[in-house]
Amino acid sequence: MRAIVVVPTYNELANLETLVQKLKQYAPDLHVMIVDDNSPDGTGKLADELCAAEPERISVLHRERKEGLGRAYVEGFKEVLKKDYEYILQMDADLSHDPVHLPDFFANIQNHDLVVGSRYLKGISVVNWDLKRLAMSKLASNYVRSITRMPFTDPTSGFNCWRREALEAISFQNAFSSGYVFLVELKYKAFRKRFRVGEVPIIFIERKSGDSKMDWAVIWEAFWGVLRLRLRH
Repeated sequence: MRAIVVVPTYNELANLETLVQKLKQYAPDLHVMIVDDNSPDGTGKLADELCAAEPERISVLHRERKEGLGRAYVEGFKEVLKKDYEYILQMDADLSHDPVHLPDFFANIQNHDLVVGSRYLKGISVVNWDLKRLAMSKLASNYVRSITRMPFTDPTSGFNCWRREALEAISFQNAFSSGYVFLVELKYKAFRKRFRVGEVPIIFIERKSGDSKMDWAVIWEAFWGVLRLRLRH
């Protein structure tokens, strides 16, 4: 099975090497593409060192500047689709997405076109969140479902596995969103095209090192972005 995970990075020096080690532990045949947005903390340099150590498994795409999660994924997807990968995964670099769940993704993608890692499929599976953060996340998920009518329990999840044909068919490169709404937009396009979407339960672990990218500007963008997504389709 030819699979690769695209991992956008910005100031993830403290987490990247651990993530790569855990990916090798739980999915030794999985290739890794690190997409670094010119991190000032040296993440890009570390990515190059990891690539030099395992060039057959790890690749690096350097971007000139930070333009949002969505643009990083678009560029990463374009590169990996030039090769013969069957499955393309998305996950965060901050260790909030545990590679221990990867075997479940690989098992479920055999019968689906997109598999979403859900924090809410079996109750609430998050670690180190306070009540405010949990309430905001649940509110966001409920808001997305009510506007888009998608049936998924975790439509904002960033831990996903795509079948190549599905990712190519949804015109990801034409996405209007550049921030976290990008994660919703791609799922919504797959939903509208009636691709087979499944969910697997994951345990989300709040980052221990580095700074969270979540702030009120991101939340405000997401609020209007979801409305715009529904109006456009």
